[in-house]
Amino acid sequence: MKRLLILSAIIALTLPLPAQQGAPPNEPPVAVNGVGYGGPRPPIPTGPVPRLPDGTVDLYGAWTGGGSIGDLEKDGGLKPGELDALMLPSAKKLMASRTEDGDPHNYCMPDGIPRTTPFPFRFVQTHTHKKATHIFILSEATLHTYRQVFMDGRGHPADLDPTWMGHSIGRWDGDTLVIDTVGYNDKWWFDRRGHPHTEQLHPVERWTRRDMGHMDSEVTIDDPGAYSRPFTVRFKATMIPGDELHEYFCQENNQFGIAGGLVKAPGQ
Repeated sequence: MKRLLILSAIIALTLPLPAQQGAPPNEPPVAVNGVGYGGPRPPIPTGPVPRLPDGTVDLYGAWTGGGSIGDLEKDGGLKPGELDALMLPSAKKLMASRTEDGDPHNYCMPDGIPRTTPFPFRFVQTHTHKKATHIFILSEATLHTYRQVFMDGRGHPADLDPTWMGHSIGRWDGDTLVIDTVGYNDKWWFDRRGHPHTEQLHPVERWTRRDMGHMDSEVTIDDPGAYSRPFTVRFKATMIPGDELHEYFCQENNQFGIAGGLVKAPGQ
């Protein structure tokens, strides 16, 4: 009897845990795993846009999408060759010198705007009874990096040290979150192709939650150091009901994989 109880406990511990969130009423919960790990998930919800007590849109949820991964031009809805035609000669020369193996993302460096990964991100809104004072954008991938968006009406500092994430200020335009960022360094790439930018980069993002599970992202990119005029790219993000950000271990100076000279996985 004792052995039977022990065996039953082991089996119970090895079964997948069902997610308790996002299951339709009167239906059993659905097992949910993190993005990239397979497993069934509930359908993307389409209910009304949730709101905070002050009436502004609540951006809660684990989201995927909302930016470029492999190709800023293609992913952003531009025509073939449209972005390349806007590049200044110096930017074209820099891009031509880049290869995918040299992508800073491979070395666990942060990704800028509007680049993203297949892994989820989350908006965290800190608010009082009146309005939000800050919004943090958390990313599962690349060192669990975060962005701080000041929502208290301040402007950009007059003298900024260039950083990976820049300095962001935000405001609400109706139900659209507008984020204005300056102060970037030039070390990260727009995409896997190696589209470059300079420290003059000034993107303005517009995030609009269309319903419970869908959000639009529109980014106007102005960088007179690399492109002849501003251009706008558009993306869509979807919420992953019942999911959370998971541990993602990646450290600067990573010596495994491409960063360590290993192009193929062991055994290939």
